[in-house]
Amino acid sequence: EFKIKDGKGNIKEYNYDGILEFEGEYLYGKKSGKGKEYNINGILEFEGEYLNGIKNGKGIEYNYNGKLKFEGEYIKGIKWNGIGYDINGNIEFKIKDGKGYIKEYGFDGELEFEGEYLDGKRNIKGKEYNYDSELEFWKEYLNGRKIFK
Repeated sequence: EFKIKDGKGNIKEYNYDGILEFEGEYLYGKKSGKGKEYNINGILEFEGEYLNGIKNGKGIEYNYNGKLKFEGEYIKGIKWNGIGYDINGNIEFKIKDGKGYIKEYGFDGELEFEGEYLDGKRNIKGKEYNYDSELEFWKEYLNGRKIFK
């Protein structure tokens, strides 16, 4: 479903099973303005602002249980300022100006990464976890990429 006029308007996107994936504002074929993203089961994952198809501005991410995962500000798709929460809704980390010690969880609440962020990317040392939240790797990062020594 969509209502577009002069390149802008509101749209709803559905997956092959007819489950809503996105609803919100579009501008010339890209998400721009306020919108909501849903997972493959139709559960709300993100609501916030977009610019040129990516998260930009205020936004809120949710876990599968509907509790907060992250609330704050995005710049060019990167978490920039805000607060991250664990699966139970407890404060887990704070990030300011793209910097901080951060923990990333999957939609199901499993810990996937913890480590230092700089400019909104993994930097210095960090730990990666497998699907059972068991430590898999202790790596060093530079600009979000693993450094292999």
